This record gives sequence, structure tokens and C-alpha cells, in this order.
Amino acid sequence: MDELDSALVQLVQRDARQTNRELARQLGIAPSTCLERVRSLERRGVIRGYHAEIDNAALNRGVQAFVAVQIRPLSRTVIDSFTEFVAGLPQVVSVFVVAGGDDFLIHVTVQDLDHLHAFLVDRLSRRREIISYRSSVIYQQTHNTVLAALDRP
Repeated sequence: MDELDSALVQLVQRDARQTNRELARQLGIAPSTCLERVRSLERRGVIRGYHAEIDNAALNRGVQAFVAVQIRPLSRTVIDSFTEFVAGLPQVVSVFVVAGGDDFLIHVTVQDLDHLHAFLVDRLSRRREIISYRSSVIYQQTHNTVLAALDRP
């Protein structure tokens, strides 16, 4: 990625609803060049999609938590099966396979603490491969919506 691609990616992250003409104007390039660059970024998988950011509370998902999970045996089959199961649950936002003391970190959103408890007891505790889990309620979330490419070593 060159500087123009990086600048384009940052602009699209800030507002993906901008027109091609507006993007081109901000970058000081021709609209045809801008469109070609955007299409190239999409083909190369740099831009993987365009998404709306939704307020969890508006969807009756007022409580967020991280659930750290340990499973056994640690095999590709068990990891893949558990990942597929968890990713298919409506409460789950993201599933991370991690290194360290835990094997998974699961980001969930639910209506309230009672629903979080039900998720843990009714969904997770029934899985035979889980040897332990613990939850951490998220009080506040802040995230970067615009990421820049980092310099390569």
C-alpha cells in the first residue's frame, strides 16, 4: 500500500458513505483514479466490506461481557467444533482463539445480567470440552474506528 491507498483507507473508515467524487476531491485526485484505487483495495482484500455501527442498547443488548474459556482436549477438531458452535450463538459478537492461560475469548452482548447468567449456565456449561470459564462484564467500550497502516520493519 502506498500513501494514497493509506489515505483512502482512512477516509473510507471515517465515513464509508462518501461518494467517490467526494473521496477524490479530498485526496486531490481524479474520480476515475479514486474509483480504480477503491476497487483495487477491495480486490486485494484490504477493504473487506462496508458496515453500519449499531448501538447495542437499541437492539436490547445493554450488557456486554468477555468470557474466557478453557477447553480440553486441545486439538484442531475440538477447537474448530467449539468455534463453530459459539460463533453461531445469537449472543456472540466475536470469538477469539488465544494463547496463554485461556483458549478462547468470547465477546457477548445480552439484555441484562440474568441473560448473561443464563448464557453461561445454559449454553456454555453444557459443553463437555469446557473445563473452565469466567466472565468479565464490560462497563464501557471505546474503540478506534480508523486504523492506519503501520510501518514495516
